[in-house]
Amino acid sequence: MAMKDKKTNNSFEQYKRMVKFTGSAVIVLLELAIYYYVWMNYYNKNMTVAFWRRGNWLIAGEYLALSLVLHRLYGGLKVGIYKYWTLVYSHMISIVGVNAFSYVQVVLFDKKMHNPAALLALTAADFVLVLIWALAFKKLYAVMFPKRKLLLVYGRTPMFHLVNRIDTRDDKYEIAENVSIDMGLERIIKQAEDYDGVIIGDIPARARNQLMKLCYAKNIRSYTVPKISDILLRTSVELNIFDSPLYLSRNDGGLAWDQAVVKRIEDLVVAGLMLLVTSPFFLIIAFLIWNTDKGPVFYTQERLTLDGKVFRIYKFRTMIVDAEKKSGPVKAGEKDPRILPVGRFLRATRMDELPQLLNIIKGDMSLVGPRPERPELARIITKNIPEFEYRLKVKAGLTGYAQVHGRYCTTSYDKLKLDLTYIRNYSIWMDLKLILMTPKVLLMKESTDGFEEGLWEDPALKE
Repeated sequence: MAMKDKKTNNSFEQYKRMVKFTGSAVIVLLELAIYYYVWMNYYNKNMTVAFWRRGNWLIAGEYLALSLVLHRLYGGLKVGIYKYWTLVYSHMISIVGVNAFSYVQVVLFDKKMHNPAALLALTAADFVLVLIWALAFKKLYAVMFPKRKLLLVYGRTPMFHLVNRIDTRDDKYEIAENVSIDMGLERIIKQAEDYDGVIIGDIPARARNQLMKLCYAKNIRSYTVPKISDILLRTSVELNIFDSPLYLSRNDGGLAWDQAVVKRIEDLVVAGLMLLVTSPFFLIIAFLIWNTDKGPVFYTQERLTLDGKVFRIYKFRTMIVDAEKKSGPVKAGEKDPRILPVGRFLRATRMDELPQLLNIIKGDMSLVGPRPERPELARIITKNIPEFEYRLKVKAGLTGYAQVHGRYCTTSYDKLKLDLTYIRNYSIWMDLKLILMTPKVLLMKESTDGFEEGLWEDPALKE
């Protein structure tokens, strides 16, 4: 019976992947066809020396290859995973990138400027096409693959934070029931067979290991909330020098010396170029802030970086002068009255952080790394989560793994797990990938969401 269920599940997953692949192939090939039409009937005809046959095929192949690379990077083809508008946004970020590259390619090939109207029209047509495609696929996917009803197993306390996060994706998951691990593994497994899967929350390690094995034996899909030790184990090196597998965790601090040198060069080059490109924005933003209340343009604040070193971070001022004089150090809420009108825009787009490029040039920060925390808040968090200090094994960063894959209101414990994933898996390629992914999250509201009303929503910040 178990073998039959396993084969059924495997067939269902194969069918699901085929549907996703077909949906992705349809939109990519349609976009390629429209681009090829624009290329053949506009740009190629206006080239000084037109391309022929294989040359045109090469251009189409380049467009397809770059499109697939950017879609993979930004998640433009994550059908059935992203929400509707997130999927559209991710897809269009890729399309804008590949269309811009195609225009630059035309200019370089022909050594003269061409009218970009055709590619702008192409981008607009792509946008309409993506809107229709994403909506149609969303409806089709919901009918073919209904949301999964899950059983949540919790430990000493109910996991309200996790429940709230899962509720934001009610198109994919529904927590049908919550049960305590104290109920007993046999009763939990028997009950789990009535659902589409089990979410294994923060429960004791021994009980969790037993539950995971039982789920595997019974072919029950399981989703596990990782602990810090899981992150450390998952990012260890596998050794096969004995007849028993070993996982090596060197635990030798942060980056190796050669990695640190390459990373510093990366910081200087990229931050220098970004300062050059964004210098006009510095002038405009400075004028808007000064014109609001004639107060200072910049705001400095003590933050923590490598090995707990304290430095002063630079930011554009987004709040009234002396905003924390009465309240003390607190996180800003979404409707915080202390925020200036121009400050709301700067925070939403994260342009208030542009002056941190100067911190990077000075060496206080890196371009990519854990976000620098305030010493007074770090002390409170560390009191509740001693492992929070692990983030200080590398320099603080302007962007990072937690910033790209998390949200502004992600809990300190979850941010720690994301930061440890970055530290333990560090490579120059991961840095470049995170840098390229950062523009995507800048304008996504869910990644800049603050705290609604309470300033201490994060459990780790509660004393």
